[in-house]
Amino acid sequence: MKHIIPITILVMCLCVLPVAAVIQEVTVSGTVLEHSHANNTLTIANPAQYGCSYPAAGTPVCSFTPMESTSLTGSVPDDSAFSVFNPGDPVVATSLGGAGGRWIAIAKLYGTAPDKSVIDIVGDPSKIPLPLAGGYSLELSPRPDCTTCSGTTCTAAAANVSILDGKTLTGWGDLVPNASTTYSARNDGSSITVTFVKGQASSSSCPDSSPMTGPQAISVYIVHVVPPIGSAWQAAQTTSATLPEATVPVTTRPTPTRSGMFPVAAIGAVALAAVLGVSRRE
Repeated sequence: MKHIIPITILVMCLCVLPVAAVIQEVTVSGTVLEHSHANNTLTIANPAQYGCSYPAAGTPVCSFTPMESTSLTGSVPDDSAFSVFNPGDPVVATSLGGAGGRWIAIAKLYGTAPDKSVIDIVGDPSKIPLPLAGGYSLELSPRPDCTTCSGTTCTAAAANVSILDGKTLTGWGDLVPNASTTYSARNDGSSITVTFVKGQASSSSCPDSSPMTGPQAISVYIVHVVPPIGSAWQAAQTTSATLPEATVPVTTRPTPTRSGMFPVAAIGAVALAAVLGVSRRE
């Protein structure tokens, strides 16, 4: 009987944790095969799926593994994707609810392995697992309009966008939909521009919100990075400027955010197992 009280308390603690149902996200690399403005889709050829292994000791090992599919097609996050991405561009993209179907982020790659980075993103930068070119990074915080909530998400009234140069905060802006901010104060010719197009924010920060199950919030940004002078990208642009019908690429980057629900729930589950184990021994 003496074990009932601590077990009951532990179960009650687990019950008050936030509830979240994260829809499956699949990240792939590949080459743009084609896009269709009429169908609002972009197709990626020779897709390879991103995944990580977690050794008992050390850091996670992440890589892209070729898939059986020869191509994947999905709807684009925003029409700007049709002017940013062209057939032949190397990209990384993340879809929601399975492979293909709906791209929630598409990023154009720059450089060669193992130092590939991103110069363009259309969609949610937090869903791209590669860094931005030029050592830039972003911190993005959509702010909910609490009068528009449905379940776990609300329409984002604005987004706080912080631009970091390495670990140094270099600029920020509270952007309403379709507003932009640019940082270009370095002396190496590089710059980064971020536009908040539209999006969602979690309803959890709204007054009187309660834990519930539902999809994760997704937002759409347009990110464009001009790498430093002397980089391979800059050299390619100088060369292409002398050629007829040259095409000029565009921008990007952030690190994917992960739901904090899973680690906390896992810790709680381990704790519960430990308490039950003590109960059995005694």
